[in-house]
Amino acid sequence: MSTPSSAARRRRLRSYDALVFSLSGGKDGLAALDRGVTLADDAGVLDRIVVLHCDLGSADWEGAADLARAQANFYGVRFAVRRREQGTLLDMVRHRGMWMSARARYCTSAMKRDVARKFYTELARSVSPAPGRPARLLTALGIRAEESRARAQRPVLALDHAVSTSRKQITVWHPVLRYSTDQVWQTIQRSGAPSHPAYAHVSRLSCRLCPLASRRDLLVSARLNPEQAAEYAQVEAEIGHRFRNDWSMERIIQEAQALPPEALTRQHPLAACGSVGRLWPEAGCAA
Repeated sequence: MSTPSSAARRRRLRSYDALVFSLSGGKDGLAALDRGVTLADDAGVLDRIVVLHCDLGSADWEGAADLARAQANFYGVRFAVRRREQGTLLDMVRHRGMWMSARARYCTSAMKRDVARKFYTELARSVSPAPGRPARLLTALGIRAEESRARAQRPVLALDHAVSTSRKQITVWHPVLRYSTDQVWQTIQRSGAPSHPAYAHVSRLSCRLCPLASRRDLLVSARLNPEQAAEYAQVEAEIGHRFRNDWSMERIIQEAQALPPEALTRQHPLAACGSVGRLWPEAGCAA
């Protein structure tokens, strides 16, 4: 027999015309998709799910877009990929004359948020809402509370007033907001869905070289991606602005070159769950 909470959850999911899951190919988005697929299948609306991948081009880890598609295929849901039309990440850096920072995350807004919002408009036009009401879209993001204080304060479910209009109503859902990192990897291990082999080297599958990454991840990534690191150092010199206030890309490259081989790898998190799981591509880290 269904509990009131599960019945209410089914009714809520059925009230949306489409369920959009943002997926970079990383662990948190994948865990969010896994939970969403389970709940949508229970509510009989699995066919309303569409996975959206915002392609960051060369800023992404190699194979990220193909992996996101493989993850969507694994769950048998639709897949869409969109990208910023006005240029690359480095084009923006050159135009602004500065790198991203915790206070100026224009990369996220321009290459992910704005791209996703255009997709919501596109999707809202394609669905057939009930007469007299706007298209109702539920968009799911794989953010977690333990990542930052700001994220910890976000609600699990909330209407996005900034992007909702008379023709579309956007509700934001954070399915794994209260998950720990261990819970995320346990979910992925249990599901059998493919994950990126870069996790055997770095802790996050964000941009390969991100000013907000940990010092270790930056050093390892600069060593694994020397051509991209050199290009970033060139842009750094062109605009006269450090990659990070406390750390130039030139210095990062120098320190990365001094890393011993054993420092470039770590135990893949799935190994801690008792299995290495499925890696994409199977041959290992594409970087």
